[in-house]
Amino acid sequence: MPFGGGAALISRYFVFQLVLAATLGCAIAGYAYQPVFYVALVILVPLSLIGIGDVLQSGRALLRNYPLIGHIRFLLEAIRPEIRQYLVEDERDPVPFSREQRTLVYRRAKGVSDKQPFGTVRDTNAPGYGWLSHSMRAHEIADCDFRVTIGGPRCTQPYDASIYNISGMSFGAISPNAIRALNRGARTGGFAQNTGEGAISKYHRRFGGDLVWQVATGYFGCRTPQGSFDAEQFEKTARMAQVKMIEVKLSQGAKPGHGGVLPRAKISPEIARARRVSRARDCVSPPSHSAFSTPLEFVAFLNTLRELSGGKPVGFKLCVGHRYEFLAVVKAMVETGLTPDFIVIDGKEGGTGAAPLELTNHVGLPLTDGLIFVRDALTGANLRNKIKIGVSGKLISAYDLCRAFALGADFGLSARGFMFALGCIQARACHTNRCPTGVTTQDWLRGRALVVSDKAWRVANFHKFTMRAVGDVLGAAGLHHPSQLRPWHLHLRHQSGTVLRGEEAFPLVVAGSLLDGSASGVLRREWDRAQASSFAPLTEY
Repeated sequence: MPFGGGAALISRYFVFQLVLAATLGCAIAGYAYQPVFYVALVILVPLSLIGIGDVLQSGRALLRNYPLIGHIRFLLEAIRPEIRQYLVEDERDPVPFSREQRTLVYRRAKGVSDKQPFGTVRDTNAPGYGWLSHSMRAHEIADCDFRVTIGGPRCTQPYDASIYNISGMSFGAISPNAIRALNRGARTGGFAQNTGEGAISKYHRRFGGDLVWQVATGYFGCRTPQGSFDAEQFEKTARMAQVKMIEVKLSQGAKPGHGGVLPRAKISPEIARARRVSRARDCVSPPSHSAFSTPLEFVAFLNTLRELSGGKPVGFKLCVGHRYEFLAVVKAMVETGLTPDFIVIDGKEGGTGAAPLELTNHVGLPLTDGLIFVRDALTGANLRNKIKIGVSGKLISAYDLCRAFALGADFGLSARGFMFALGCIQARACHTNRCPTGVTTQDWLRGRALVVSDKAWRVANFHKFTMRAVGDVLGAAGLHHPSQLRPWHLHLRHQSGTVLRGEEAFPLVVAGSLLDGSASGVLRREWDRAQASSFAPLTEY
């Protein structure tokens, strides 16, 4: 399939080149030999003009990379609803994002109507179906630029963040043009771009959009030649005005506990400079950090980063695994009084360019479970009012966001949603360096198909119209800001068919209950096993 692979430029342009050659040949043959050859030009000339138009246009990266034959994909997309309806699969089948979800992003990114006719296609009586209750005092919200201030007691430069931002995608994982388009879109729309663990490149700085600098186990951009943390390099970069927050990545949803590897062959001079690594060997991210080894050391490390950055918000990201390990960090916070400014919960349904199948499918907590656990842990330790909670993992629609806010999140992030805004068609060829739309490739010829000025506008549009949709949902509920959403606004249909409110499906814990010993159940059991001095449990089950 040309859309998921393809190799050399000639293979991608083969049909276009063939048509041009045939057009020229028929024109010469008709002039020199038989006029009958002119008949073929009736078909060949329009095809040639279409192909030339595909190469020159900027709206569709797929057609720039695959002139003429790219139209086959759009033809199939146009007739697919009928094929799906009668022969194949449902409109909402996730692979991993359904056509319904992708179409929603495409429409909002292009600024066209996202309205749906003829009612919902969902089975509202199915177990797991959820909804938000609305009010008889609904109203319209004029300003949908919803924001949250991130910064705890020790933060001297709090950040007024959008409630919806771009999640981590590294230079190396995505193309230079993709990074530039995301950053330009973020600046236009007034939201932030997470750099991913691949450090801050010149493409991140090109348009001056707000950055969340992610520091992971490889310490790219702030590492010594041996691969350990370099405080001097970190301070120099962290104090850049464009860097608004620092995020320490412990793990990510799609591959928790698994370090990344960028093969030597893919390390360009630009990537090597950004990451401060050698091109002589593979670029490896270890599975765990070397800058700390205990919960107490971890919270001290976070505080050090805050001081080195000049008081900017510092937090960490993780996919929740062993609960006692997270609770050990919470105990370290209580013991030292050192708290992060934010924690980002990545659901195991999060995405990645490539990961072992077993990790992707069966390791780590899903987003809802991780969010509820972290919310309850911070509440039980009387820390919830000091720490903002972010969430990442298949957050595409306003309902996805509002559901997370109702369950305790303060802000959300998305990577694949903004990739769709860039033109991603879910070819799932991210790890091959042959992305058909130029999003996840370091191949210059493929990457040039993604036109920064056009895609940046779509990135900003997707954010703007998603925020308007959030405003519509909040207005229908009689609310004014996502922070007003509570669990009781959320309703879920149980397997038994009964309807549960959010606080019934996910019971709230009492503030301080972990500290005074009144907490019960799994949370209390795991709390008793955790210790601030070590990530190891005090007792076995």
